[in-house]
Amino acid sequence: MRKIEHIGIAVKDIEKSNDLFKTLFGEAHYKIEDVESEGVKTSFFKCGPNKIELLQATNSNSPIAKFIEKKGEGIHHIAFAVDNIEEEIKRLTNEGFQMIHKSPKKGADQKLIAFLHPKSSNSVLVELCQDIKD
Repeated sequence: MRKIEHIGIAVKDIEKSNDLFKTLFGEAHYKIEDVESEGVKTSFFKCGPNKIELLQATNSNSPIAKFIEKKGEGIHHIAFAVDNIEEEIKRLTNEGFQMIHKSPKKGADQKLIAFLHPKSSNSVLVELCQDIKD
């Protein structure tokens, strides 16, 4: 894992949250994207060298909808940049981590993604992210 790629924050209303984080960071979001496979709308902010991803559920079966129902709005996951997501999934599985995704899938912001199950990472939802090369 090379660095923290972004921190994901579950929100009920992405427009209100965009206004809040624009005021907080002094700069508007740089991208909004729907990820239909995950049932979310995302909004990305830059804060110095770091990124924040806001996530709003687009349907009641979305993992974000379930998270907010159970825990309320707040930090949902920490994403780490990796060079080779398939090798990282193999490495972590061999080390005893439980994967939610056994193979990478397309996520937001031109990334391949896979999540570790929080049961195997001290209740922290960890996302692996690899840039999709054109």
